[in-house]
Amino acid sequence: MLIDLIGESQAMALVGCLGGILLGLAARLGRFCTLGAIEDGLYGGSWDRARMWGVALGGAICLTFLAVAFGWAEIDRSVYLATSVSILPAAMGGLMFGYGMAIAGNCGFGALARLGGGDLRSFVIVLVMGLSAMAVLSGPFAALRVSLFPEVAADHSASLATALALLTGLPDWAFGIGMGLIVLSVALADKGFRQNWTAIAWGFVVAFAVASAWVGTTWVGRVGFDPTPVVSHSFAAPLGSSMMWLMTASGTAITFGVGSVAGVLMGAFLGSLIKGHFRWEACEDPRELRRQIGGAALMGIGAVLAVGCTVGQGLAAFSALALSAPIVAVCIVAGAALGLRQLITGLRMA
Repeated sequence: MLIDLIGESQAMALVGCLGGILLGLAARLGRFCTLGAIEDGLYGGSWDRARMWGVALGGAICLTFLAVAFGWAEIDRSVYLATSVSILPAAMGGLMFGYGMAIAGNCGFGALARLGGGDLRSFVIVLVMGLSAMAVLSGPFAALRVSLFPEVAADHSASLATALALLTGLPDWAFGIGMGLIVLSVALADKGFRQNWTAIAWGFVVAFAVASAWVGTTWVGRVGFDPTPVVSHSFAAPLGSSMMWLMTASGTAITFGVGSVAGVLMGAFLGSLIKGHFRWEACEDPRELRRQIGGAALMGIGAVLAVGCTVGQGLAAFSALALSAPIVAVCIVAGAALGLRQLITGLRMA
């Protein structure tokens, strides 16, 4: 058995790495990007990338709850559903993350994808975002965060599907699959977009990467002996965890998040080679560098408060229909819209 050969930690990392490779390829070959989708829609007059994002979301919800129906995924064990929803930190964190993403020019996932293509400017974003996330999650500001926003275990699974199941007596997976199909139908409502098979295909690739992580980590937890978390992809704290693992690997077990980060870098590198887009780039404008550092710091803090980023809350938590996901997603979009407006209208940035 695979677990016996490589161990549980390595198996978790392998699950993360395989899904991360798919995400990295989707970013480089399919142009999957949350900030790009928002910017195209608000200022480019094109909603195709937003619709691709909708395909990814709807597909991830359908696949996740299909896995739940077959008993392949135990999403109730995820952090998104095991803790009660705190609206204030979710909203604050989402706004901070969205605004930081806009002024930095990328989210954590996007920065990894660009770094895989040789963009050293994104390396700054990855480093600063990872450090700021860890400082708030487990570093010197962790005690302040916990005192201001204590986590409370949920009495029931903090999922919309579970809430509807308790009200009606129907299985939660039925509501999940139904909601996923609704999201898909909205995303595919535009006739022109339905002809864009490339965007639709890459949207489903992202959906598969998100849902397969729930299945893979559930499987490792069942066949292994040590307790392992049921998780999917997110790119805030795992950036910091990856840096810590690189420094302390001899005494620290590798995790799903480390594998996921490595996978995105590998997939993005491969995708950039396929496209012939790999090239080294560096920041030449000090003002741009300041924006990237400031935006990355805001993203790291915001992602910890919101318990996720554009991928972590916007796709992974949403695929489980976590009650926190719509709050965080709306606030991320609002923060990004504010940051983009500030940049595009030429207002002076710090």
